[in-house]
Amino acid sequence: FRLALIQLHVSAVKSDNLQRACGLVREASAKGAKVVALPECFNSPYGTQYFKEYAEKIPGECTQKLSEVARECSIYLIGGSIPEEDGGKLYNTCTVFGPDGAMLAKHRKVHLFDINIPGKIQFKESETLSAGNSLSMFDTPYCKVGLGICYDIRFAEMAQVYGQKGCQLLIYPGAFNLTTGPAHWELLQRGRAVDNQVYVAAVSPARDEKASYVAWGHSTVVNPWGEVIAKAGTEETIIYTDIDLNKLTEIRQHIPILSQKRRDLYDVEMKQ
Repeated sequence: FRLALIQLHVSAVKSDNLQRACGLVREASAKGAKVVALPECFNSPYGTQYFKEYAEKIPGECTQKLSEVARECSIYLIGGSIPEEDGGKLYNTCTVFGPDGAMLAKHRKVHLFDINIPGKIQFKESETLSAGNSLSMFDTPYCKVGLGICYDIRFAEMAQVYGQKGCQLLIYPGAFNLTTGPAHWELLQRGRAVDNQVYVAAVSPARDEKASYVAWGHSTVVNPWGEVIAKAGTEETIIYTDIDLNKLTEIRQHIPILSQKRRDLYDVEMKQ
């Protein structure tokens, strides 16, 4: 099946972001994509100072539009993420819609991005956001998909649980920056793919040098052999790749790590 990642240029105007995102979803569908993904924080500039202003309830305006365009195009749409307001708390939340427009999953970012690299970047999502408390998977006729948002990709156990639960594709809407991007963006994707013999896709916003937080860009798809099979530059674009599940099966047969794990010595499990 064909997967499309939309590397959207995110502006300060929410309505423009939403309109352009839906237009690019239609373009991806017209070119044969059956699963389409948007980037992290696609409706809002990324930054703790913006989350409250741009936050919405779910369902709300943005998710309603995503539902409508998924149904119109008859695709599976991973709606990147938006700031969500619920019960007085804010979350960084990814919603997924099926070809009938129904919401199939809602993933609240589990690991909040609180880092301090002196002289380079300091960021603390927990100043405004609350963490999600569950892992999120959904089924398609093609394969089962596991969801994470940005910083979630650094936690190998989460990806391992998804693999154990039968996911063959992991999708991470994310906005790495100019410090962590060149160092770890591709490396983490390749690591998660090889460790679990799955496809991994990470979807970034396009780079905007004028933004308060400058995203790395370079949306990427990695196959279960650890090879980069599609990669964007820094500009607004759509990248496409054909996900070959026969190749995944072949790799697992050639190097059967999943059946060779020593669960008598160690294990990773999902708590809830």
